[in-house]
Amino acid sequence: MRSSGTRRVIICSTIGLDQGGGRSPEVAQVRVSEVGQAKEHGRPSCRTWFRLLSGQSSENALEHYARALPLCHGNAGEALADSAGAMAAFARIDREFLDAAVSAADLAVRLRRPSLVLAPLRLAARMSRFDEPVYAGLIIALAALGLRDEALSLFEEIRVRLSDDLGIAPGHDLQAAHRRVLTQSVPPAEAAVSLVHPARLPPGLPLFVGRAPERERLTTLLARMRADRGISISPLVVALDGMGGVGKSTLAAHFAHAIAGEFADGQLYLDLSGDRREEGGLTAADALSSLLYALGVPASNMPDTFDARVGTYRSLTAGKRFLLLLDNVQDAAQVRPLLPSAAGSLVVITSRRRLADLATFYGAHLLRVDVPDHAVARELLVRRLPAQAAGGTAHTAGRSTVDELVELCGRLPLALASLAARLIAHPTLSLDDAVAELRDGADRLGAFPGGQDLPDPRTAFSWSYRALSAEAARLFRLMSLALGPGVTAAACISLSGREPQSTRAALAELTEAALVTEDDTGCFSSHVLVKAYAEELLLAGESAMERDTATRRLLQHYLHSGFNAQMLLQPHRTPAVPPPPLPGVVPECPATYNAAIAWFACHQQVLVEAVRLAADLGYGIVPWQLALTMQRYLQRAGYFQEWTDVMQAALRAAWQEHDVVGEAHVLRGLAGARFCVGADVEALELLTAALSIYVERGMALEQGLVHSDLRRVHDAAGRDEAALRHGKRAVELYRLAGDCRMEIIGLWETGQDLARLGRPAESAEVLERAMSLALRLVSVQVDGEIQNDIAVDLVQLGRTAAAFDRLRHAEGAVMARPLSAEAGQERLGAASEQVGSTRG
Repeated sequence: MRSSGTRRVIICSTIGLDQGGGRSPEVAQVRVSEVGQAKEHGRPSCRTWFRLLSGQSSENALEHYARALPLCHGNAGEALADSAGAMAAFARIDREFLDAAVSAADLAVRLRRPSLVLAPLRLAARMSRFDEPVYAGLIIALAALGLRDEALSLFEEIRVRLSDDLGIAPGHDLQAAHRRVLTQSVPPAEAAVSLVHPARLPPGLPLFVGRAPERERLTTLLARMRADRGISISPLVVALDGMGGVGKSTLAAHFAHAIAGEFADGQLYLDLSGDRREEGGLTAADALSSLLYALGVPASNMPDTFDARVGTYRSLTAGKRFLLLLDNVQDAAQVRPLLPSAAGSLVVITSRRRLADLATFYGAHLLRVDVPDHAVARELLVRRLPAQAAGGTAHTAGRSTVDELVELCGRLPLALASLAARLIAHPTLSLDDAVAELRDGADRLGAFPGGQDLPDPRTAFSWSYRALSAEAARLFRLMSLALGPGVTAAACISLSGREPQSTRAALAELTEAALVTEDDTGCFSSHVLVKAYAEELLLAGESAMERDTATRRLLQHYLHSGFNAQMLLQPHRTPAVPPPPLPGVVPECPATYNAAIAWFACHQQVLVEAVRLAADLGYGIVPWQLALTMQRYLQRAGYFQEWTDVMQAALRAAWQEHDVVGEAHVLRGLAGARFCVGADVEALELLTAALSIYVERGMALEQGLVHSDLRRVHDAAGRDEAALRHGKRAVELYRLAGDCRMEIIGLWETGQDLARLGRPAESAEVLERAMSLALRLVSVQVDGEIQNDIAVDLVQLGRTAAAFDRLRHAEGAVMARPLSAEAGQERLGAASEQVGSTRG
């Protein structure tokens, strides 16, 4: 019953309490004069109405019921029942309401106006969960209103409750009601649910431009739906997904207006606010209510349970042709109950998440909406500035200025629209001013106006960010430290310093929220403005120490991963071993030569940036150590300019840190880059400078490496004697340093030099020494190649049979190493030709 004065007078009158709280000796009856005082807004109390109904005509009685029953809002008394007498009195009041509700239901059904008492009947069912007459009346009323599915569902609900809680079967009233529903013998209501013709699409955007590929795909799907008419048994469902502000809703609304005329039964629209989940997106139950209202279901007829609403919605849409636009969907679960039961209907969905479940279970077509190309984005901006024509902002400004503005906005439609609105609102603000603001990375997002009712990029991104888990939010902030165009999952593991499984789960969450995207190479990246937003959050949410530590972890990941990959490309080289990494760094370890090549190819740009960053910061890693790991790949891939650039950056860092040994290593590497582009003189100068440092510090192995490099430069220039001299010196230094592996390679190269000088006997002797060492040192797998060169020397010495024997051994050694089989076969083929021609 109602609280306030009405309830208090009725309670006091019924159980004999005066208004001051005292008790009278016996329970008094409610007098009309007393109840007359219990009015709210001039209406008599519920109980008074019930007493006045006797003797009324059916029509009048139903009208009185319709006015009286809504005055009850629940069980009488509630917590005020502090005695047995009070409880009994309250129970009698409740019973009177329940009986009245049942009587009203019977009367309303007979008069074919059950909607007048549906809400009180639902309340009565909630107040008395085992009252069979009440449930019977409600079931009949629902059936009369055409809500047969809900009526049957309600019968099953009360049947199970009676069985489970009381151990009894439904009585006569319930069974009779059930039979009437099954046999459809309930007279339909005169004012049953009337399906209206909704036209609820949001206004289209008058300045819409572009999106030709997406519109063509949508049109093709619609044409296919038309062709399948009469065959398909389900609606066409198309789900547009993409990052916040990319224009999904605008595209969906534009397309919906273009085809609205094809859907004769109406167009429905619902904003589910799934992108604002933290603020409370629309639940599926509330969404169903909204759609049912749009279809003409009055509030009084609204089904009570969720399943009943689903059933009613499907019944109303069955066999119809509706266009349903569901905007800002959170996930598949939110939208699944909203799909109409009509093969001729079209459902267009927008969401920041890729709704794969809808594709799996409902055959939905998923369409990714990305930022438009530069030309379309430029047109979008220029079209929004007609009011600036007086000043000519969009047209007199240099084309390069507009183009730069478009790219600084990342071609994001929301950013371009927001910026255009600001330029219109502030005529004194020029495009050059806007460009200058956007170039300032410290507050790039500040260039876009925003407010409670005015969306801007920062607000749009924040809706996605606030829905993240704590781990995903932290990784999102740290990913703003990523170098280059993208970062791999493996690098993110080191960047975060967390367990791999946890980091991969966070990446999946960020991808699902459209805050990052994964490309075909496995790299994750963010839109330029999303990354700017992440940078803001990083500065606000992470301490300087945490930021620096994360940067160190990332740089060390690249250094140690590059070192591991380099070892596969140059297994015979003696590398500069980096110090152990920080805790949390998990370097990548390519398993094969090809995998190492692929790793460098994927990370080339990032590694160059890492060297520059480490040189600028002065911490994290030693720049030249990372630069050296890249040499072999850059040389093999022909990136000689990049090789030169990265070595020069590392050289500057070594100078700044007064790292003389590092300077020597980089000088040698830079010499290699210059030699590859034909700058032999410069290469010799760089190698000579490096050699002087190694000599000064007594570094025998490094001196040997420089002499090997000098040998190659002279060899390429045709200076065979100089090449031989440096080669022999290199072998002496390798032997002095105790590096047997490099000694073998030095002897092999010396043998080749002797052969070129026409001294095959000496060459064969030196190569035999190299072969002897190689057979003892299993890790140096060059025995096949050395055998090959010995065979060539034997040919020159006229020992053809022995040469063939060497070639057979060489072939067996080379073919046992799959990674070098192809190159080895080339060399063997050349040697065989020489042997064959000599023998012939």
